[in-house]
Amino acid sequence: MSVPDYMQCAEDHQTLLVVVQPIGIVPEESFFRIYKRISAVSQVNVRDSQRVLYIRYRHHYPPENNEWGDFQTHRKVVGLITITDCSSAKDWPQTFEKFHLQKEMYGSTLYDSRLFVFGLQGEIAEQPRTDVAFYPSYDECETVEKRIEDFIESLFIVLESKRLDRATDKSGDKIPLLCVPFEKKDFVGLDTDSRHYKKRCQGRMRKHVGDLCLQAGMLQDSLVHYHMAVELLRSVNDFLWLGAALEGLCSASVIYHYPGGTGGKVGSRRAQGGSLSAEAGNRHRPGALTSNGINADTSAEIGRAKNCLSPEDIIDKYKEAISYYGKYKNAGVIELEACVKAVRVLAIQKRSMEASEFLQNAVYINLRQLSEEEKIQRYSILSELYERIGFHRKSAFFKRIAAMQCAAPSIPEPGWRACYKLLLETLPGYSLSLDPKDFSKGTHRGWAAVQMRLLHELVYASRRMGNPALSVRHLSFLLQTMLDFLSDQEKKDVTQSLESYTAKCPGTMEFITLPDGLKLPPVPFTKLPIVRSVKLLNLPTSLRPHKMKSLLAQNVSTKSPFIYSPIIAHNRGEERTKKIDFQWVQGDVCEVQLMVYNPMPFELRVENMGLLTTGVEFESLPAALSLPAESGLYPVTLVGVPQTTGQITVNGYHTSVFGVFSDCLLDNLPGVKTNGCTVEVIPALPRLQISTSLPRSAHTLQPSSGDEISTNVSVQLYNGETQQLIIKLENIGTEPLETLEVTSKTVNTKEKLYGDFLSWKLEDTLSQFPLKPGKVATFTVNIKVKLDFSCQENLLQDLNDDGISVSGLPLSSPFRQVVKPRVEAKPVNPQESSKAGDFSHVKVTCLHPQAEKNITV
Repeated sequence: MSVPDYMQCAEDHQTLLVVVQPIGIVPEESFFRIYKRISAVSQVNVRDSQRVLYIRYRHHYPPENNEWGDFQTHRKVVGLITITDCSSAKDWPQTFEKFHLQKEMYGSTLYDSRLFVFGLQGEIAEQPRTDVAFYPSYDECETVEKRIEDFIESLFIVLESKRLDRATDKSGDKIPLLCVPFEKKDFVGLDTDSRHYKKRCQGRMRKHVGDLCLQAGMLQDSLVHYHMAVELLRSVNDFLWLGAALEGLCSASVIYHYPGGTGGKVGSRRAQGGSLSAEAGNRHRPGALTSNGINADTSAEIGRAKNCLSPEDIIDKYKEAISYYGKYKNAGVIELEACVKAVRVLAIQKRSMEASEFLQNAVYINLRQLSEEEKIQRYSILSELYERIGFHRKSAFFKRIAAMQCAAPSIPEPGWRACYKLLLETLPGYSLSLDPKDFSKGTHRGWAAVQMRLLHELVYASRRMGNPALSVRHLSFLLQTMLDFLSDQEKKDVTQSLESYTAKCPGTMEFITLPDGLKLPPVPFTKLPIVRSVKLLNLPTSLRPHKMKSLLAQNVSTKSPFIYSPIIAHNRGEERTKKIDFQWVQGDVCEVQLMVYNPMPFELRVENMGLLTTGVEFESLPAALSLPAESGLYPVTLVGVPQTTGQITVNGYHTSVFGVFSDCLLDNLPGVKTNGCTVEVIPALPRLQISTSLPRSAHTLQPSSGDEISTNVSVQLYNGETQQLIIKLENIGTEPLETLEVTSKTVNTKEKLYGDFLSWKLEDTLSQFPLKPGKVATFTVNIKVKLDFSCQENLLQDLNDDGISVSGLPLSSPFRQVVKPRVEAKPVNPQESSKAGDFSHVKVTCLHPQAEKNITV
């Protein structure tokens, strides 16, 4: 026997093996549809008996394995079901001949067979036959399950007759010596009359009868026969068959202790009601063996409990049997399957360390030269078994080996899709997820070196599959999540590979859906560059909107109630939605400053970097960066223009690095400091640029307050002299200027030092209002010096040659203005527009060392 069945479990020893095969050309879909219905009849209650027959179906079975049927009867093909298409009567003889040829392949072991013919109607189909069933089509075959039940009953009749025939002790008759294929040449010329030979024959036959009893549903009888076989075979050192007898004893005991089965997902055919063996079910009836002990009234249960192995003894006997199998080179498949069966039992007993010892032994069992497909199957099953006992990393290791076998150099057409699928299944075992959010929580789980190797293999497999977008996604994930573990050279190699891939297929922020339905999330490059702080900047001083002081009192109405709460929210999300105390203006360029640094050992080029916002229509103006290698914190200013009004929140930024487009949200950035990311955008305001005819002053006589935008101009006049100050007003914005208000104020209260100092007339200027965008208006301020020296004898010492240094402070460009006249002042413009803003007056100030008058525009 050369082909192991890795799905074997202990309860398979009580099953009858039935092979279902097509004859001729049968559509694969149709065949498996019928096969599924046939295999659903996996257990049948025997009439007039409490026994249950269990059937194991296979659609492919190597004939050489059938030769081991005497060694373990569950390996023997006892039933054959063939399925064929036959549409015309003239094809029937040829079809029936093929059926007979198929039977001859398993002829030495078959108990019975059936032929299911689909599509043939007429006289031939109407003839009553026991071995052939005719159906008009694959859709009109309601009696398939009933035919299978009748077929299984016929198998039981033959099985029972063989069991009774071989179990009967016919004194005087010679007991034949059962052999496995490789033993036959060893027994040629042996003395058949020796006591040693007769004991060997008796022991092997007892073991064989135990197998038949187990298949026939007689668990107690099988235990008795197995025990007798073990004693006989041990006495003659028949180790191979002794191992088989011990394994049979283990299988019967497992069936007794674990009626739900040990096959897991694949072999759990006894988990539902009615699937327990009849004898196992007896334990739950009054007077039967219960979990609390043995009832003395049931002698059958006493006998079984006496012969049945305990859960601990089962494993010991499995170890002994496997050690005997290991003595024979040709029994490698039997040894391997026994290890697998023991592991499944240990998995139920939750004895993981002992199970791993059996699996380790299975790995080193030498079989014939396996094909690549058989190697893949072997490593996949080992992986599943390690998974069942909780060895997740070992499971991932063997599944990864299976994946590598799918693309072995010896395979003419490597299966890269199967390789990729198996590699994906190894990810949980290596504590690896393909969601970058799982790596943003701080602590790294798993071995980074192994994870990087696995990610490289995913990149290569996806490239060989012809899916460049998948390669880019995996390589981006590798660079983003494993950046801290890459050496400088590896960083360069990975980024070069990424750039070569993205030249053909740029990386996007779209989800990638795999054929099996798995969705790969996008991988934003939040570490290229790394952002440490985000700060929304106020507008430049000349562009900031200001509240009108004269209107402030109107805005402060009834005070809101003060409510104290001891709960302080420290949520980072709440901090980011905190409203900022300044405002942005619709249509003006707004700035956000990021402090970033480059973790790469080479210059990092960031293309197309801009802001991500919500709440207001926002035009982001992209920027390009070039950050030095491993730079410290580096300020980067991102700009944009709000197009509408309302609340705007800066959620993050977008970048293009190495051909990968990323949307980086602030909520996903650990350790980012921010002073709030929500600001109010107000409607667009007028912008006014003011210039004067006087030269700029070299000295600032009075520092401007935060509400003022000022510049210093100077003029030197003598007492009695008059000078004109021409102020040019230019609308450089997009909104019309509708109101002009001019006021003056004094620096101190010593008004007796001067008389009328400044005077102006606004009629000509106001006639040009509303001032449309791009238009210019002028107005003239007369500066007249008229001082009274009668009461100030020391004043001459303070002045220079009776001259007065007068400084005017005109408004610098640019500025916005939509204002009302002061409430307490007389309106200068009687035809004042109804449009009113709430921003402060702008002051153009003329200063004297002791006095000041103020012009407000």
